[in-house]
Amino acid sequence: MNLFERYLTVWVALCIITGMLLGQFLPGVFQAVASLEVARVNIQVGVLNEVPVMLLVVKIANASQGWYINTPGKTPGK
Repeated sequence: MNLFERYLTVWVALCIITGMLLGQFLPGVFQAVASLEVARVNIQVGVLNEVPVMLLVVKIANASQGWYINTPGKTPGK
């Protein structure tokens, strides 16, 4: 396991704490971002829902073309 994977819980906790502190010190920025909507859908929620779907679609598309090889311990394309 690399450093990021080994301490993933710590990184997540640090991100949560950082977000809470930024929200306390810069509430106007967070309120402005939270108010962004298109067709009554919050933009950041829409983007965060679509990104994983798009990554999955790209992975499937590449697999069907033979470009992506999911072999444990090997880097794709090598």
